[in-house]
Amino acid sequence: MVTIAGLIRKKKISVEEVVEYFLKRIEKYNPKLNGYLTVNKSYKTDKTYKSNKTKIGLPIAVKDNFCTKGMRTTAASKVLEDFIPPYESTVTKRLLDAGFFILGKTNLDAWCHGSSTETSDFGPTKNPWNLEYLPGGSSGGSAAAVASYLAPAAIGSETAGSIRQPASWCGVIGLKPTYGRVSRYGVIAMGSSLDSPGPLTRSVADAAYLLKIIAGKDPYDATSANLPVDHYLDKLDQKRSLTIGISDQYFDGVDSEIKKASDQAVKIFKQLGHRIKKINLLHPKYSISVYTILQRAEVSSNLAKFDGIRYGNDRVFFGREAKKRIMLGTYVLSYGYYDAYYKKAQQIRTLIIEDFKTAFKEVDLILAPTTPIPALKLGESDKYPFFGELMDMLLEPSSIAGLCAIGLPVGLTKKNLPIGMQLIGRWFDETTLLQAAYHFEKETGLFGVFDKILERYKDED
Repeated sequence: MVTIAGLIRKKKISVEEVVEYFLKRIEKYNPKLNGYLTVNKSYKTDKTYKSNKTKIGLPIAVKDNFCTKGMRTTAASKVLEDFIPPYESTVTKRLLDAGFFILGKTNLDAWCHGSSTETSDFGPTKNPWNLEYLPGGSSGGSAAAVASYLAPAAIGSETAGSIRQPASWCGVIGLKPTYGRVSRYGVIAMGSSLDSPGPLTRSVADAAYLLKIIAGKDPYDATSANLPVDHYLDKLDQKRSLTIGISDQYFDGVDSEIKKASDQAVKIFKQLGHRIKKINLLHPKYSISVYTILQRAEVSSNLAKFDGIRYGNDRVFFGREAKKRIMLGTYVLSYGYYDAYYKKAQQIRTLIIEDFKTAFKEVDLILAPTTPIPALKLGESDKYPFFGELMDMLLEPSSIAGLCAIGLPVGLTKKNLPIGMQLIGRWFDETTLLQAAYHFEKETGLFGVFDKILERYKDED
């Protein structure tokens, strides 16, 4: 994306050529992948485009839970099948103001309920590496679009793994900002105390570039942080010697190929001059029940407004997963059970936060696998009663604590499926996080993962 912007500024390519290039690729490959639910072909008649041609040019895909004025927003649910928002989310407005063109809205698990994109009411997205496999979720459409180069970058949202997990399974970069760093206004809420919008990209520089644009205090979101937003892209080159923490608890039960790739990543960080320090964190398995209770409780509240009066279709159009989550959330908030479940989960959440605070007194970053296993085949998620929570187990603690984190591709399995690694940073210290990721990227080329996937999606003309 940064490269494309430079080419446009130097007038080596035109705005029209860039947008047409991606629209043609979407037309060609999206029927197989189902990454987009809505494609925006109106750039030649777009009012913003016509009034300010010098700024428009950088195309981007946006997850279909961000309200886009005048463009269909479904949250991948039949409840909102024909919903056209009358206002713009803060994230998409900031992108538009910065000169971006929204190529379209990408598929997701309905209401973000899942980690496979299989719960979408409009059919699952396929993994670009192998169409028989899952892309992850809930931002699976965004990750698949970036991996197959149907967009140079995309916006996703993460409640507990929904950016980093599909980034890992699709072999792209997924940045989860600190909770409150990016406004949630206009994002169809899942877990209001957890939701964090962020970018999925093909380079760390692109992630840094996008974060600068979408981050910052928003008067429409009381949970957005009133803190300075750094010039992330300009500071990427700065080299620092960091202490990176490794917790054995995050490697417990992890697939052997993922462990091997993570060990290799640790060696590379040592070569880059960073110190590796063993730390003890609470086992991530404890976050599963905490996240399940908190998220379901907030889901039951957030979905209560979709009653068919103000938005689209009525509640009979809710899918099975949404109904399950509403019922469980209502139960844990009900009289007689609130203290036993919801209040207890909040107390353990505090323990998880304090555990990270203790760790960050000793280290600057924490390195861990992104997922316990590589991508599964379509349909295999049905084997797991709490599929999402299990696939996101290594991601849930940092999301519960509201930390920033980034997922990076670190290789391929024997089946040629991507392997991901994550770095977790302190609250609002995205600068350090991005710098470490950037120098790792420079050193490894992210093991050529992007080059290998593009071989499958070459332009034949």
